[in-house]
Amino acid sequence: MKHVLKTTSLALCAGLVAASALPALPVLIPPAHAAAASDPQAPIKALYAELTRIEAKNSGSFEQRAQELGPVIDRVYDLEAILSSSIGPHYATLSAEQKQTLLATFRQFTIARNLSSFKPGADARFTINPAVRDAPVGGNKIVDTQIGSSDDPSGTAVNYVMHLNGAKGYQVVDVLLNGNISQVGMQHSDFRSALAGGNVQNLIDLLQKKIKVFSAG
Repeated sequence: MKHVLKTTSLALCAGLVAASALPALPVLIPPAHAAAASDPQAPIKALYAELTRIEAKNSGSFEQRAQELGPVIDRVYDLEAILSSSIGPHYATLSAEQKQTLLATFRQFTIARNLSSFKPGADARFTINPAVRDAPVGGNKIVDTQIGSSDDPSGTAVNYVMHLNGAKGYQVVDVLLNGNISQVGMQHSDFRSALAGGNVQNLIDLLQKKIKVFSAG
């Protein structure tokens, strides 16, 4: 079980707004939603609730679970910010079409990685520490959690770096395994190598290969 936990933790280390010509109207946010949007822990609670559901026995096929998890991933993660940081400065030079294709593939990759890590019957146990910390830079917040199992309740530290993304509220921009191993940092090395020749398709192909591995496992 500890081996499964280690694999699960390592796997974790995975919106465009259109302008309008009309005058901006005030956005009315219900009090309960506004409170959740201002709580850095709320997205992680939603993520862990969904991961608990999809790892239950008889929770459906890979495709069915992907359909259920997708909207939660969209809410919890700022996928474009993570993708941009993982690629680095080269991201700014990509065309809008290239960014859109990459983002769609990266979304599928993120969903598939989580589904592979939390298969039905995985028995992962999620704990969220009550205190939220300030990140060292950027004005972000850090939500500290542990992912364990029935055999190892304390598990492994998996911490989420959260930033406030406008009306979307807090979203994840990085995941820290064991408190200091950055998911974005690890992806940056892989993504930079794939883009070394300047061919975006190389990175798309890399992500698609990983998606196939995750979905087959």
